[in-house]
Amino acid sequence: MTAVAEQTDRYDFRKVAGTLGFAGISASGANIVMQLAMPGVGHGVARSTVKSGQLFEHPFKRARTTFTYLAVALLGTEDEQNAYREAVNGAHRPVHSEPGAEVKYNAFDPALQLWVAACIYRGLEDNMRWLDPTTFERDREAMYQSSGVIGSALQMKPEMWPADIEAFDAYWDETVRTQLHIDELVHDYLHEFLHLRFFPWPVPQVLGRYHRWVSTGWLAPEFRELMGLTWTERDQKRWTFIHRWVRRINALQPKFIRRLGFTIYLHDFRLRRRFGLRLV
Repeated sequence: MTAVAEQTDRYDFRKVAGTLGFAGISASGANIVMQLAMPGVGHGVARSTVKSGQLFEHPFKRARTTFTYLAVALLGTEDEQNAYREAVNGAHRPVHSEPGAEVKYNAFDPALQLWVAACIYRGLEDNMRWLDPTTFERDREAMYQSSGVIGSALQMKPEMWPADIEAFDAYWDETVRTQLHIDELVHDYLHEFLHLRFFPWPVPQVLGRYHRWVSTGWLAPEFRELMGLTWTERDQKRWTFIHRWVRRINALQPKFIRRLGFTIYLHDFRLRRRFGLRLV
């Protein structure tokens, strides 16, 4: 039995999809910074030789792969999760450090996959707390217990997912305190990423500074410090004001509109699978 198939009594993540909408995308940049702050993940991404999956080579394809993975992991069937897992495994096999590398990494390392899954879960948690605190507090434990699928849909062993929220917080705090580091290579990669320089002109020129600013707002102080990002009281007031209005506008949208950020990618995956097209 596969890791994904062992998931039972799963939380209905349609509630999350129906809450986040496109508002949740504003936190995605910060989540990438968090993931890549783990040296093995950061070097694995920045040094990857898999051209087809590189952000700066194929930004739209990379985004599709990432959002499809999340949509399938949270909303797909067990069979679909397993199918996408195999497709991602194929893309991940060449991603490993060379002998003698200062920072060793392997895309199949369960510990690195645990960190990636933890970052994605923390992002979902932050968004749910922001957009619908009532549902978040009511469903928090159930949502957490089912979120292990984010990691087990790849290489994380299910038993590695912390047993409860308290254990997760302890794992998170210890990892942030002892294992994270952003060196010059990863810093430069993330600097380009935050300024959207993987997109063609004029996107970086028009939206780059805003993307860097809003991503900084989503980051906890520890991650800002790792990246050398400044954040003032004035920044916080502006960020709070803007996101108050984003939350109000998001709440006015019908749930089926808010779910589009997930369902579009899920349906795209299903069509690709049906017609035998590449999934990754």
